[in-house]
Amino acid sequence: MPTASAGVAQLLVEGLFAVHPEEAADELERLPTNGAIEVLTQIGPAKSAEAFRRIAPATEISLLEKLEPDQARDFINLLDPPQAGALLAGLKRTQAESILGSVSETDARQLRQLMEYPADSAGRLMDPRVALFRPDTVAQDALSRLRSMPRSRKLLNLWVVDPEGRLSGAVSLQDAALAQADTTLSQLDMIAPMSVSVLAKREEVVETMERNRMASIPVVDYDQKPIGIIRLNELVSAIGKEHSPDLVSMTGASKEERALSTVRFAVSKRLPWLQINLATAFLAASVVGLFEETISQFTALAVLLPVVAGQSGNTGAQALAVVLRGLALREITLRHWPEVAVKEFFTGLLNGLAVAVVTCIGVYIWSGSIGLVAVIGVAMIFSMAIAGVAGAIIPVILAALGQDPAQSSSIVLTTVTDVFGFFSFLGLATLFASAL
Repeated sequence: MPTASAGVAQLLVEGLFAVHPEEAADELERLPTNGAIEVLTQIGPAKSAEAFRRIAPATEISLLEKLEPDQARDFINLLDPPQAGALLAGLKRTQAESILGSVSETDARQLRQLMEYPADSAGRLMDPRVALFRPDTVAQDALSRLRSMPRSRKLLNLWVVDPEGRLSGAVSLQDAALAQADTTLSQLDMIAPMSVSVLAKREEVVETMERNRMASIPVVDYDQKPIGIIRLNELVSAIGKEHSPDLVSMTGASKEERALSTVRFAVSKRLPWLQINLATAFLAASVVGLFEETISQFTALAVLLPVVAGQSGNTGAQALAVVLRGLALREITLRHWPEVAVKEFFTGLLNGLAVAVVTCIGVYIWSGSIGLVAVIGVAMIFSMAIAGVAGAIIPVILAALGQDPAQSSSIVLTTVTDVFGFFSFLGLATLFASAL
C-alpha cells in the first residue's frame, strides 16, 4: 500500500507534467531510459502527452524502443501524425510494425504513408535521432547528454528549441564546451535558425548546406518542429550509393549486376551491349575504310590515329562525368543544355589548343613533316572541341527522351569521338595530301 509521502510525490510529479511540461521533458531527458519509462508508466500517456511531445526525437525513439507495443501505441496516438510517422521511421521495421499492428487499420495506413517520404526528399535522407536542447539548459548538462550519445552521431552545433518544441537557433559546440558550467545556452551566442522542410528536395538541401557552409542541418515538420537531422557526410554517402549504379551502366553493364552475380546473369546483361558496341566499332572502322588509299600512301597516319582518338575520347569522358554529376545533383536541368554545350565546346577548344601544341612538337621531332604537323594539330583541336560538346549533350538527350542519362552513354560517346576524330584527321590528310 503506497505511503502518504509517496502519494504526495506522485501528485507533485503529475503537477509538474501538467503545469510545466517543458521542464518535465527536461527531467525525462536527464533520466536513464528505464527511469524515464518508469515515470511515464506511473503518470500515464494522457497526463504525460505534452511533456512527451517536447522530448527530443532521439530520446523519444529510445523510449519507444523499450516500451511495450500497446504502451508505445498510446503515446504514438497522442502525437501529431507527421511527428508520429517520423518517429516510427526511426524504429526498426519489426518494432514499427508491432506498434502499427495495435492501432486501427485507418491510422496504420496513414502512418505508413507518413513513414515513407518521397524518394528524393529530406525525410528520406534524415536521421530522426536528433538531439535538441532548451535555452535554459546549462552547458554542463548539455555536454553530459552529448557524452551519453553514440559517437557516430557527430555534430558541431547544439540545436535549441523553444518551449513549444520549435527550432529557435543553434549554439556552437565549441562555445558550449568553453563556457562556465552553470552558463545556460541562451547566454551564449545563438546562431540564427537554419533548417529544411521534411519534404524539401535533395537539391534544395544540398544548396542550403553549401550556401551556408553547414556540416549538418535539422529537418522540420509543417510546424517548424525538428524531426531529424541531415549530416553532410551521410548526404554525400547517400548520393553516392544512389548513383553508383550509374558508373556501372555507363559501360553497358547492368545496374542489377553485383560482383558475385552468376556468370549466366552477367553474360545475359552484358552481351547485348557488347554487340551494340561491336556495331558502333564497325561504324568507326568504316570511316577509316573511306580513307584506305590515303593511309596506304602515308603509313604515319595509321600510327597517329590512336593519338587523336584517345585525346578526343578522354575529353568527351571528362565532359560526360561533369554533366552526369550535374544532372544527378540537380545542378542543371534540360533547359541548361545550350549553356553546358557552349561551355564544354570552348573548354575542349582551349584544351585542344594546348594539347595540339605539345602534339605538334612531338610529331615534328618524329617525322619532320610540317604538313603532318599542321594536319594533326588542326584535327586535334577540332576533335576535342566536338568531343566536349558530345560528352555534354549525350546524357541530356537521353534524359530528354525519358531514358537513364547514364545508361551506356560512354559507348555512344566513344562512337561519336572515334568517328569525328578519325574523320577530321584522315579527312584533312586527304585534302592536304600534297603537303604531307
